[in-house]
Amino acid sequence: MPNTRQAKKRMRRDARRRLRNRYHLSRMRTYIKNFRRMIENGEIEKAKEYINEVISVIYHTASKGVIHKNEAARRASRVYALLNKALQQQQAQS
Repeated sequence: MPNTRQAKKRMRRDARRRLRNRYHLSRMRTYIKNFRRMIENGEIEKAKEYINEVISVIYHTASKGVIHKNEAARRASRVYALLNKALQQQQAQS
């Protein structure tokens, strides 16, 4: 338990920040999960439209300081790579 006024305030502040960080992190992960699901189900056209939202959410999460900008870039790169791989497979089948 905190012993000083400063420590009590820091606990309150950290609790608010933790909730905010959890919201943004959960939202980002959900968008990425939904995108991956689209790719797995073969809904590539739908995924092409959805990718802009996914990338936007990833970089928005980084702008809030929840994740580092390099992590955001890495996640965005992996999302693009996943889409490109699916598009190549689709062209190979055609």
